[in-house]
Amino acid sequence: MGWEACGPNEVLVVSGCGHGDRPVYVAGGRLYVWPFQTFQRLSLNIMTLNVQSPKVFTNQGVAILVTGVAQVKVDSSHDHMLRTACQQFLGKTDQEIQNVALETLEGHQRAIMGTMSVEEIYQDRQKFSDKVYEVAKSDLVNMGITIVSYTLKDINDDHGYLHALGMPRTAEVKRDATIGEAAANRDAGIKAAQAEQQRMASKFANDIQMAKSQRDYELIKAAHDTEINSKRAQSELAYRLEAAKTKQKIKEEEMQIKVIERKQQIAVQEQEIQRREKELEAQIRRPAMAEKYRLETIAAANRQKVVLEAEAAAEAIRLKGEAEAYAIEAKAKAEAEQMAKKAEAWQDYQSAAMVDMVLETLPKVAAEVAAPLSQTKKIVMIAGDKGELGASKITSEVLDIISKLPKAVEDLTGVDISAAMKMATHTGKR
Repeated sequence: MGWEACGPNEVLVVSGCGHGDRPVYVAGGRLYVWPFQTFQRLSLNIMTLNVQSPKVFTNQGVAILVTGVAQVKVDSSHDHMLRTACQQFLGKTDQEIQNVALETLEGHQRAIMGTMSVEEIYQDRQKFSDKVYEVAKSDLVNMGITIVSYTLKDINDDHGYLHALGMPRTAEVKRDATIGEAAANRDAGIKAAQAEQQRMASKFANDIQMAKSQRDYELIKAAHDTEINSKRAQSELAYRLEAAKTKQKIKEEEMQIKVIERKQQIAVQEQEIQRREKELEAQIRRPAMAEKYRLETIAAANRQKVVLEAEAAAEAIRLKGEAEAYAIEAKAKAEAEQMAKKAEAWQDYQSAAMVDMVLETLPKVAAEVAAPLSQTKKIVMIAGDKGELGASKITSEVLDIISKLPKAVEDLTGVDISAAMKMATHTGKR
């Protein structure tokens, strides 16, 4: 235990030893609670109650639905009411307190509805609210609850009684509105016509006055315009004359400026020509002359080189020619001597030498004759009934070709190989 505090929206109730039969109430403060004492809290918040009374019959027997809104709270401004509220609701929740107050208000609201007519409730809502407030106030005060406010929120019925109740008044209002609108339109039309008449009269009078003023203005303006135009013509003529003189002077000055500019341009061009000539001399002519001298020097050196190379080549050709001529001459002499010796040998041997050459050549001829046969893969031979067949036929034909060679040699050279061979054989035997 110890000090206990409560906010301004609640009350702290302490009871037990030391307080006898009268608990201590503290609203929005603090109190020391001893271990042998107990304490409880009670809310002082305002509670909003939606009080509905469905299908309650009025004194005319018409069933209607009434909905009211009430604001209630535990009254802490009087000690006896706070003591009563604590006795009634201490230990209960806020919802339980609301239910008790709601049931009480709803019962009194139904009771008041039964004592009044629909017209009274509908037309004088404040009277109905005041009656419910006054009747329910005394019962709630006995519970320690005060009614902060009560208002009739809505009235309804399921049979269209309220709608029918308002129809005559609605028709009257519409009728009065239509009549008032027609009268207002009539009065507005009359007023508008009168105002339009006055406006047109004022407009015509104003137009006449404006026409007179316009006529006087035009006459005065014409007189002034005549004088102004005369002065303007004189002024324009003088202006044009001065303008022409000024333009002439400007033209002369412009020509002078153009002459000076042309002279300056000529001087600038001459300087540019001189600069370009110097630039040409420095960048093209002198380098060209140097390049020409260089090329001429190189050409002279190349020409001298070519001449020397040509002379050396000619000398080399001459020496080579002489060497080749000497070689040819020596070879020709050697060949001539060889041919002479061959001629002498041939003259000595005559047919024997020729026979020897033919005999050396015959194997080569035979090889050439047999060469096609060595590369032949297949031979098809056709012979008569008494002809030879097979390899013997091929051999006989090859031999036949070789046997005809001496005759061919004799026809070509005039040497009879067969006779020469017989003579050579005969000489060898001796």
